[in-house]
Amino acid sequence: MRILYLDCFSGISGDMTLGALVDAGADRAYIEDELSKIKLEPYSLDWKRVIKRGISATKLDVVLDPEHPPKHHRHYSEIVKVIREAKFSDRATALSLAIFEKIAIAEAKIHGTSIEKVHFHEVGAIDSIVDIVGVALAIDSLHIERIYASPVPLGSGTIHIDHGIYPVPAPATLEMMVGVPIASTPYAMEMTTPTGAGIIAGIVVGQIDPYIGKWQLTHEHLAHDHHHEHAHEDHHHYHGHDHHHHHEHTHDHDHDHDHTHHHDHDHDHHDHKHEHDHSH
Repeated sequence: MRILYLDCFSGISGDMTLGALVDAGADRAYIEDELSKIKLEPYSLDWKRVIKRGISATKLDVVLDPEHPPKHHRHYSEIVKVIREAKFSDRATALSLAIFEKIAIAEAKIHGTSIEKVHFHEVGAIDSIVDIVGVALAIDSLHIERIYASPVPLGSGTIHIDHGIYPVPAPATLEMMVGVPIASTPYAMEMTTPTGAGIIAGIVVGQIDPYIGKWQLTHEHLAHDHHHEHAHEDHHHYHGHDHHHHHEHTHDHDHDHDHTHHHDHDHDHHDHKHEHDHSH
């Protein structure tokens, strides 16, 4: 089974997800060819390598045609029609519609209207549509069978949108994240956008360990640990069970990656061997 795990340590947005999926091996040419089927205002895709906190990553910018003013407001029904008429693969179509449906339900509730009448502002712009459909196409090209995500930090503070100054997380974002494990963060900024929340709420089938957010390190923990020296030989780890005999555990995992890892752990009276064979 091919699993996609979204490690949302710094939140999630549409362009972040698409860039990460391309770095993970999604077929960029396939994505570009399929996106050309979207019949809206003209645009171009600008892919580039960027350095974020010392780490190289792929960034996608949707560049609008200056001679064709973009349309920022679109009704949900219009977006559904555009996606269906594009004739993407069944899976890419289903994933795209699932994300937009989650956003539409949240927006309709926030604005007190029906899904049929709801219209999108920022999410209805061509760049957001490209991000969402692009993510669906990337997942389709990777042949992902199951999607999981870590707890998601939402951020805090305020942000300026079409409706004015809004709190972070934005109401629609917060509505979509109801029931989804979230992580605390000290940063006063928007870390998860409505598009990102739609991806998490619309296509992620589960979360890995929903309680992991409770045990995340904070700046206070790091500062405290920085002032203490720890010698490895003085550390004793209790695993919650006693071993009085010699145990040998061998785990063989065969996935589609072409690298091999061997880990040998020798703890007093037991020997753990983990072998992972991945071939891409």
